[in-house]
Formats: sequence, C-alpha cells, structure tokens
Amino acid sequence: MNTLILQKEIQQFLEENMHESPTKIALKKSPFEGITSSELAAQLDGRQRILAKIPLWAESPGIYFPAKLNLEQCSSEKTALFKCSLINSGTRLIDVTSGFGVDSFYFSTRADQVVSCELNPDLAAISSHNAGVLGANNIKVVATDGVDYIRHLGNEQFDYIYLDPSRRVQNKKVFLLDECEPNIVALQDEFLQRSPVVMSKLAPLLDISSAMSMLKHVRDIYVVSLQNDCKELIFIQEKGFSGQTTIHAVRLFKEQQQSVSFTYEDERMAVVDYSSPLSYVYEPDVALTKAGAFKTIAKQFDLQKLHKNTHLYTADRKIIGFPGKLFLVKKVESFTDFKKSKSQLTSNIIAKNFPLKTEEIKKKFKIKDGNDSFTFFTTTVNDQFTVIHTQRILE
Repeated sequence: MNTLILQKEIQQFLEENMHESPTKIALKKSPFEGITSSELAAQLDGRQRILAKIPLWAESPGIYFPAKLNLEQCSSEKTALFKCSLINSGTRLIDVTSGFGVDSFYFSTRADQVVSCELNPDLAAISSHNAGVLGANNIKVVATDGVDYIRHLGNEQFDYIYLDPSRRVQNKKVFLLDECEPNIVALQDEFLQRSPVVMSKLAPLLDISSAMSMLKHVRDIYVVSLQNDCKELIFIQEKGFSGQTTIHAVRLFKEQQQSVSFTYEDERMAVVDYSSPLSYVYEPDVALTKAGAFKTIAKQFDLQKLHKNTHLYTADRKIIGFPGKLFLVKKVESFTDFKKSKSQLTSNIIAKNFPLKTEEIKKKFKIKDGNDSFTFFTTTVNDQFTVIHTQRILE
C-alpha cells in the first residue's frame, strides 16, 4: 500500500481523471514523485470497476483500491446489504476471510463490533484504512489467518462467524466445498464451539444438495440473485438445529427484493397442474431455478407448468409481483408448423427444454433479435415441441 496515493493532490488528480482510460494513464509518465504511473492507473481502474458494484466506496474520497482480483471477488453493495439484514443488531461478528472488507463494513452498520481477519498484510492495511475513511470505527482489522485467530481466542465467543472460503487454491480453481480454503467442512464443529451461528458465502455454482449433506445444522440457505444473475449461496448453520432446512430464493433487482421460501419436503409434496400455453407465460428468476423451487413456484403463484421438465409457467391472468419475467402470448404453433412456414422471424430467442440451443435456432432459421418480441422454443404437454411467440411485459 503506497500511502503517498492518499495525498490531496493525487486524490484530486484521480477525481479529475475519473473517466480517463487506465491504460492511457499507465503509458504516461507519472506527474508525482514516489508514485508510478501503473499505481495511478490501478487506482483509477479500481474506481471505475466498482462504480456500479459498490457506489458508496467509488464516491468516497480517500478510498484505496487493491489489486483487480480482490475487487472481482468482493461482494457488491446490494448483496452485502442483504447479508447484513440476516444478523441481529447489537451483536459481535468475526469475518474470517475479509479480503477487501466490503462485507465487514456492511456488517458493522448493524453489529456492535466486527473483527475482520485478512491474511495478506497489505490488503489488511487497505481494509483498515478504508474502514476509517467510511467512519466504521467498530471494525477491528487483524492481519492474520482467521482460523488461527479463532483458535487462540481463549474463552471469547462471537454471535456470528462469517466466512467466504476461497475457490482459488494455489492459483487453481476448485469446485468442491471441502477443497476450498478454509475448509469449512473440516472446521464446522470447531466454529460452532465459538459461535452459535456460522454464516458461509459459497459459490453460486455449488450443488446445494451436496453441500447440505456435508454441513451440519443447516437452518437456512439463501440463493441470492442480482439482476437475474445468481451471485451467492449463503448457508446459515445454527448450533443444535435439527429441523428441516428452509431454502430462500432471493431476487434483488432495481431497488426491490422478492423472496420465495420453501423446504425440499414442500417441493416434493407439491402437486402441479400442466397446461398448454395460456394468455401469459412466466419465466422464473434464476434464484428460483437454482434453489430448485420448480413445483413451489406453481403452487405459490397458482400457475400451471408447460411440462414436467420445462421450467416455464402459464396462466390466463397477469400476476403482479411474480419473481421473474412476464410475457404476453401472441401466437402458439407446433415446431413442425413453424418449420413449414419458412417466414422470416425477428425476435429474441429463448430455448428451454428443447433439442436445439438458442444460437443453433437463430443460425438455422436466420432469426434476428427484435426488441420486446420473444419467442420460446420449448417442450409442452404430451412432449410436444412447441414455438410460443410472445411480447415481454416490463415490470
């Protein structure tokens, strides 16, 4: 961490060049002694990268930005605020793997004290500096291995242990839960001796059922999406919990939040009706499909499913507040009839449970994208390959 970057004239330079290309800055000679042009470019690049992701930090003078990889791996402001809502106020939390410190900061807005552990001393220094800039005086940043810190606490307890295990070990990506660092599978008993609640942020690609089989006392799982992109799986383990795990599919979009909660037993027992496309087609948000709420969606919103393996839903009425996209059906035809018509189609193509992929359909039938027009190529009741022409209804 080069503290010279925090000088007033350098911060002013970065502010004035906020929209300049970092590459262009890097190729120029640095106008400041003790600071290289690459360091200036890195700070500028950091500001630009988090402008939409963490606007508070991008707009706060004096924030120091770390390496690009740390910025890519950190939580967004919206997902961090959501996680903050999962803890009680007036509590103590330890962030075992704090990184850039985004989650630690937002937890500090609710908790009385946050201990933020980061093994990389330079990143820990950056995190500590930024906490001060943001006025988070209840964060204690410690440059240490978070697991070792917990092991040397004596009798000290926390209300929450939070961690975001690294999915990159020795510069290689890992995909299994027990391959991540720290290994929460091996450490879970130890963690639950130090805190009644362990909260883990896990990779969105992780198989939920597999993780549930490896972790004990899982009370809640939150599948969080932002703008229809699955961002995080949050597992909440509560010491002594032995009931059914509740799955929460959480959709964050614009300034809204929608949530559908269920258990796997609820999903298993739900009875679904099937139908050919009616007046409206509903496409659920990725959080719901990742969570596996396939029958739950139909039950909770009184919808009919197009096919057992087609995760599209239909109804004759418009449902306000559906967690996903809504389409008005304009025309329905069999795939056989569509091929015979040979008419030129201009529409956005969506393939769901269909033998051809979206790009293959567009290429084969020379289809061009078209504004709010959407055409589904899918399988409907009685295993019929069907083409559904629709118009998107915006929320």
